[in-house]
Amino acid sequence: MPVNPDINYTAVFPEICLAVTGLAVMLYDAFAKESRHWAGWLVLGGILAAAYGVWGWTGLSPGASFNGMLVTDAMRTAFAFVFLFVAALSVFLAMPTFGGKATGGGEYFALLTFGVVGMLLIGGAGDLALLFLGIEILSIASYAMAGFRRHDLRSNEAAIKYFLLGSFSTGFLLYGMALVYGATRTTNLTTMQLVVQNGTLVSQPLLLTGAALMLVGLCFKAAAAPFHLWAPDVYQGAPTPVTAFMAAGPKAAAFVAMLRVFVGMFPAEAGSIHQTWTLILVTVAVLSMVIGNAVAIVQDDIKRMLAYSSIAHAGYALMGVIISDWRATLFYLASYAVMTLGAFTVVAYMARDDDDRTLISDYAGLGSQAPGAAVAMVVFLLGLGGLPLTAGFMGKFVLFREVWQAGYAWLVVVAVLNSAASLYYYLRPVVTMFFQERLSSEDELPELPWALTTALSVTLAAALYIGVFPEPILAGLKPKPAPTIRPPTPNQ
Repeated sequence: MPVNPDINYTAVFPEICLAVTGLAVMLYDAFAKESRHWAGWLVLGGILAAAYGVWGWTGLSPGASFNGMLVTDAMRTAFAFVFLFVAALSVFLAMPTFGGKATGGGEYFALLTFGVVGMLLIGGAGDLALLFLGIEILSIASYAMAGFRRHDLRSNEAAIKYFLLGSFSTGFLLYGMALVYGATRTTNLTTMQLVVQNGTLVSQPLLLTGAALMLVGLCFKAAAAPFHLWAPDVYQGAPTPVTAFMAAGPKAAAFVAMLRVFVGMFPAEAGSIHQTWTLILVTVAVLSMVIGNAVAIVQDDIKRMLAYSSIAHAGYALMGVIISDWRATLFYLASYAVMTLGAFTVVAYMARDDDDRTLISDYAGLGSQAPGAAVAMVVFLLGLGGLPLTAGFMGKFVLFREVWQAGYAWLVVVAVLNSAASLYYYLRPVVTMFFQERLSSEDELPELPWALTTALSVTLAAALYIGVFPEPILAGLKPKPAPTIRPPTPNQ
């Protein structure tokens, strides 16, 4: 009997565009004789074509293809736009550092492109096998990007730590998937949900054990406590454009994976299983918020400070997973990505190609030397702290409101207290930039490259727009009401 593969090229058109783009960049890198200035532009063209393909999903009804392995719905579409936005800004961030290199520059942009392919596959995964494939594609690209500076010991250390701990967490993830398959006798997430709801599990303890092991692997990708120990060293040692990408893109991919797996695996109808799993996620969220903010206070390196900040923000985002609200989670992650990419743009400008100026004290006098970059940095840092009129405030407001209405008022109080505490370390660079004089006038700042100017302008505009006018985005995320069917009148 012939097997129908259920191929749908529309559903994988963005992935095809980016994969072809990555291969084209590799060929360009192999044959180009001088600098690789055009590699970044090739990737931006591929991202634009992929965005066109994602836009084509907006008019489609939710459905699955490839025998249920790939799901195309509103959540996949919305997260895909966020992934492509992060990728485009990451290209601009990397252009001054890697775009002009005579050798190896194209490799970076190819790795970035393949990493985005993995993120898109994670967003539409309808099967554990495809989920694992997407995570591995993203992870392998991220390992290589973290160690891209082959002659920099810090970059080598970051890559080794990331690779070893990442491989270890992948073992947890894969073993957990095997146990979940043993408990449900399927790897399809939709079928798995039906099995859990109908109570036809082979073994409930086996399911919970497998899910716990999967959580370890996904929390590692999201840099959530207590599986966060890799993040500070890797964020500090990796090149700043790589750190910016890792802090925004793979983190969002980890959360869409959690939403795909755990919301479907442990629906509210599952009763005690849902309550047990919710308690585990609440514990991880609180630990992430407290540990991230507490340790960030004592950091003197701005990249390490932002690393611990990302751990705290992982705790906030987990609140959306707890209440099974992907829209609030997405809006928060998009707001966080804008603020983080903007902050790392300023860090990339200050650190330069060698990443030797990443201490907070290095920012002394930036307000007088580069007032535009300093003011933008203030907006981004205060936005990460959750001050009004910024994207960070609206992201937290929308998420905290949904969590409060879901009955987790005490968790919102914990999150608000942690947000208030985070303002202490976010204000340290602000004070340094505007109220401390530069120790030496010999090291003058270079002119801001046009690529970084573009990234800074886009992120600043997005941060203020989302903070002041969030209604259009929130309206686009609202579920469309189901059409009402009226009964026929007697005259019909």
